[in-house]
Amino acid sequence: MIDATIANFETEVVEASRSLPVLVDLWAPWCGPCRTLGPILEKLETAYAGRFKLVKINTEDEQDLAAAFGVRSIPMGVLLKDGQPVDGFVGALPEGQIRQFLDRHVPPADEQPEPAAEAEAEAPLEPGAALERAQQALAANPGDDALRADYVLQLLLHERLDDARRTFEPLLGKLAIDPRASAIKHWLDAIEAAAQAPADEQLAARIAADRRDFDARFLLAQRRMAQRQWTAAMDELLEILMRDKEWNEQAARKAYVAVLELMAPPIPTGADGQPPAVDPTVESYRRRLSMTVLS
Repeated sequence: MIDATIANFETEVVEASRSLPVLVDLWAPWCGPCRTLGPILEKLETAYAGRFKLVKINTEDEQDLAAAFGVRSIPMGVLLKDGQPVDGFVGALPEGQIRQFLDRHVPPADEQPEPAAEAEAEAPLEPGAALERAQQALAANPGDDALRADYVLQLLLHERLDDARRTFEPLLGKLAIDPRASAIKHWLDAIEAAAQAPADEQLAARIAADRRDFDARFLLAQRRMAQRQWTAAMDELLEILMRDKEWNEQAARKAYVAVLELMAPPIPTGADGQPPAVDPTVESYRRRLSMTVLS
């Protein structure tokens, strides 16, 4: 068990969850049910013998993290895998229910691979397998827009730009009503613009000479989108928004919202009907956008 703060959150929670499931216990010293739940979670971490990691966040001391997780009631548990929240619960559940919750995500003891062996087995196979699954799902349900969007995203991740464009065409008429499709269109546009854009050094020189050279900054943001450097892209777009929210028919805001959509794939509903957990990075950048737009 470890206490997480804003300073070590990225390492102890996000990065750690890429190797094994991380269960975050959001609590406060004044919370009676938290004092009931805490010992149960600590007992289970020992009982599961390293198959998940328990991290505790004191919501009184770490209010930014609490806000990022969307905490409305405590105790609250959030389970992360591969850097993303995948499930959660609210309340001091009994030990049996927490075991059921964990068993949905934690590998059985007799199937847990050694970390090195797991990395070797999964690294070369998973990307292609995900692409194949998305292709098969769309072939079985060609009218499903969500499956089509998933397949386009996989094609873009595999740098199959021409195939992605062709597959995306049926979604072009739905950009106004489908946020996911709109976000993918922004990514496609960014990839195409980045291929024609000046080098980073030239764009940086233009920005240094004129902080209001929004064309250069927007191109730099598109290059970061093309490279899947999402937060770097949003940082550039925020620089535009802080100076001119309406620039180019709100192009910076629309691109920023698209990046948030691309960073936040649909998350399963939490346990017992509770709302799903949220990605702290996404929520942090959502707040930054709100503060900038409303300022």
